Parts: sequence; C-alpha cells; structure tokens
Amino acid sequence: MGVNCSKLAYLEPPEGHDGTAMKQSEGRIFTTHTGSLPRPDGLVELLAVVARGEPVDEPALEQLTDASTLEVIRKQAKAGVDIINSGEQSRVSFSTYVVQRMSGFGGSWTRRGHKDQNEFPGIARPRVVQLMRDVPQCTGPLEYQRPDLAERELAGLVNGANEACASYQDLFMSAASPGIIALTLGNAHYANHQEYVMALAEEMRKEYELITAAGVVLQLDCPDLAMERHVAYQDEPIKVFQEVVELHIKAINHAIRNIPREQVRLHVCWGNTEGPHHYDVPLEDILPLVYEANVGALVMEMANPRHAHEYKVYQRHPLPEHMLLVAGVIDTKTNYVEHPEVVADRLRLAVDAAGGDPSRIMAGTDCGFDTSAGSNRVDKNIVWLKLAAMSEGADIASRNYS
Repeated sequence: MGVNCSKLAYLEPPEGHDGTAMKQSEGRIFTTHTGSLPRPDGLVELLAVVARGEPVDEPALEQLTDASTLEVIRKQAKAGVDIINSGEQSRVSFSTYVVQRMSGFGGSWTRRGHKDQNEFPGIARPRVVQLMRDVPQCTGPLEYQRPDLAERELAGLVNGANEACASYQDLFMSAASPGIIALTLGNAHYANHQEYVMALAEEMRKEYELITAAGVVLQLDCPDLAMERHVAYQDEPIKVFQEVVELHIKAINHAIRNIPREQVRLHVCWGNTEGPHHYDVPLEDILPLVYEANVGALVMEMANPRHAHEYKVYQRHPLPEHMLLVAGVIDTKTNYVEHPEVVADRLRLAVDAAGGDPSRIMAGTDCGFDTSAGSNRVDKNIVWLKLAAMSEGADIASRNYS
C-alpha cells in the first residue's frame, strides 16, 4: 500500500490501520523480518560505550540513530518488505537494552555458553560489542523508569516512515520477553526465578502497552522458549525445561493482558549463532506450549538446515485458528543469498503447514541480522540482497494461489 505521508504522525496509528489488529496477507503473501538490521560502524562504536556503562556523547548518538533508522526504513521499502521496523538501531542488543530503561540492575554475572559452542570452541566468532556473557544482573527491585527512550524509538520508526515516504503494509517493533531478560540478566534479588520473571512481566508491560498504543504491532522476542534448552537448561531433563516454558508463557500472558492478541506476534528461535545446533530442542517438544501464548502470530525459525524439516510438526499440531504464521524463509547466519525459487518452495511448505490458506502466512527471517550491535554474522550489504530475494520469492509463491 502507498502511505499518505502527509497524514502519518507519531503516536497515531498509520493511515488505514485501526490500531487493533496486525495486517495479514491479502492478495499476495506479505513479507517481514525479525527485527535487528545492520548498524553503521560509528553507531556501533557509540553503542559499545553505552554497553560498558561509560559516558556517551548523547547528541551524537541520537543523530546517528535517527539517520541510521531512516536509512534502514528506506532500504526495507526498496527491498520490498511489507511489514517494517526501525531495525533496532538505538539498542545495544535485542535483550540487554532494558538495562538502559529499567532500574534494579547492577554488577555483573557470567552467563553460560551454548552447549554446542562449548563442545566446539573453535567456531566462536569475536564480537565488536560483547553482551551475552558478562552482563549486569538484577540487584534490586525492578522499575521501568525510562519510557521516554521507548517513545523516542517509536518516534524514529513512525516519523522515519513518514519522512522516507516508504510503502508498507504495517509497522512493528520488537521488545524482549520477560523470560529472555530473566535468563540473560541474572537474578541476585528476587527469591526465585518465578518471582523474578513475573516482576519483569509487570514492568515490561509498560513498554508493550506503549508500543501498541501507537498503533504499532508488538513483537515479543522469545528465544528463551527454545534456545535456553541448550544454554541455561542444558543439563536439565526436558520436563524441567518445558515447565520453564510454561512459566514464561504465563509471564507473557500477564504482561500483555491489556493488549488485543491481534496486535502481538511472538518470535521463537534456537539462537542466532552459526554452529552445529545438534543440542537444539525439537520443535515438537515445545510447540503445543507456545500455542498457549495469547498472541495473534508466531514468527518461527524454519529456514536453517537444523529445523527446515519441522514444517511437518504443524501438520501434527495444527496452528490455532486465530494465529498467523510468519515463516522463516531466510537464514540469518550465513552469507548465502537464497534463490527466490527456494524462498517460494519454503513458503509453499508453510502454506501447507497452515492448512493451505496463504492468507495465514507471511514470509520472514529466522532471526535478526544484528541482534547484538556489530555482530555482523551476515555482511551488511548482503542482508539487503537476502531481503530482496525474500520479496521476489514471496511474489513467486503468491502466484500459486491467485
């Protein structure tokens, strides 16, 4: 759809959007992605300063963030992406950004490594900004104190789409789930994990409601529902991990209780790392539990070689009638550019998995392309080739159902 740029304004739902439901594929299969997009080197350097807790040049950070956000909005539109976002340009990482918005964190703790990477340490790749090992932990009562940072990020997205006059179907913004925050930022204050994750749910509720009040689709990033099987719970029986998944879904439902489920989509993945992934939990062990989330769509990893076969799981455990499926058809861990016909084939499998209805399917990516600032698993320029291939593949697949 072409957006009337003169009428798009911050904190008002985009024209033609009533602010109560995400758009679904109509006439053709829509395209989206999972959140993070490449950041320029200068911005990464400033975010590294933020990550270390050092004083940062705030005007320079804001200027670079605004310019980079506008650029990724333009590039998404050029690549043919229908449901767009800000590329998480202002965030240090997809989960630890909450430290800048919420009080109660301090000190540091060492997070466990991925089981497959521990077994094969030679595959580890250096990061520009190290975020996922020595990070703060919860040392006091949690309080969401900086909604202004979320508001500024929303303004960058909505006003950036206005300035770029980008053509799109919908806007989305990702936010970390209570569960992934709890398992990324250790707990040294609350009596137990359940108390901690429910406290996080209540505080993150404020961010979730702020996003949806602006008429923007909320995406909850929940790698804890799959990845943590081979990280925090790598030595536990599967039943223990499934109980944690149930708790984390309960926390999510608590946090979004005031939001129509049609405004929320939920992303599940096994970790955005290139490795053997041979300890990943099978989708079949978690999908029925994930279905208990009160959301309108699932954003699922389906392209990488370890999980590409699992479209068949949806045939054994059918997608609930109220849910859409954003199928990962682009791998975010390698520099291969998927052929559009490969994308189309994957989308046909996804349509079959959803009962043959293409309107319940969107094309997406397995994960983000820059989940931690400067991670650069995929070359910055190749990212846009991949997204363009996704769009072309979606057009090819759509012709099967027209």
